[in-house]
Amino acid sequence: MTQSRRSRPLFYFAVVVVLLLLVLPLIAFMINAFAVRWFYPQFIPQEWSLDAWERIQVIPPAGQRDLSTWLTLLGRSPVINSMGISLLIGGGVTVLSIIIGLPAARVLGLHQFRGKRIIEFLILAPTIVPVIAFSLGLNINFIRWGLSGTPFGVALVHLIPVMPYVVLTLSGVFANYNPEFEAQARTLGAGPIRTFWYVTLPAIMPGIVVAGLFAFLVSWSQYLLTFLIGGGRVITLPLLLFSTASGGNNAITAAMSLIFIAPAVLTLLFTSRYLSGNSGAVGGFGRI
Repeated sequence: MTQSRRSRPLFYFAVVVVLLLLVLPLIAFMINAFAVRWFYPQFIPQEWSLDAWERIQVIPPAGQRDLSTWLTLLGRSPVINSMGISLLIGGGVTVLSIIIGLPAARVLGLHQFRGKRIIEFLILAPTIVPVIAFSLGLNINFIRWGLSGTPFGVALVHLIPVMPYVVLTLSGVFANYNPEFEAQARTLGAGPIRTFWYVTLPAIMPGIVVAGLFAFLVSWSQYLLTFLIGGGRVITLPLLLFSTASGGNNAITAAMSLIFIAPAVLTLLFTSRYLSGNSGAVGGFGRI
């Protein structure tokens, strides 16, 4: 028996364990979100209900589920409002981080120069330094600048933990990128904008998608920075989830958790084909 055949059962066992660790919490959330009076030693609940979803005002009460009630709910539900703010901030942070990180990643990926390692360390520093170490000082300055308690201020502070992931991912793409294609396009008469649009952008698009995925997920899950800079006036979904979880109601917490997880999972599914080892966004880190 070859070495690969001997290790195959161990590989499948590891895959099953990882899948169970990922899926079991979601199954528990799904059951709890619709369960009524689920007590030990019942294997599954004896009663099912939408009560938790009605109490967090995601769906109207039974008997009132007409179009006008749904439209009214969209305007007054704190969960839907906080989800909209989270999506707005996460989307804005994603776009801003790509625009800011693209030039820096190109320089780091294509060029070798003195002090490059120091710059890479400084870019990665926000992932090493605890958030609380710099967030309190930032909060004082954000209050002075009038950015505290605003969605724009929260989006700006989210850029700090997001930028290392964006720059590192795009640097890996540029490490595999051949700039001679741009030179050929310019030789044929293309200007800088046409060269970027028709040559550079298609080549680096997988990396932009992966970097955008990381940026959105990191921003989407920020709690402490949003809590400090938002000042209680910018209520995103993580803040609402934590306050709900402290209430001790398992059904409502499970329903809120499913709502919190859903956009992140959908984003991951839409971008999954760019997350393989064959993608320049993932496979080029070693050449930076």
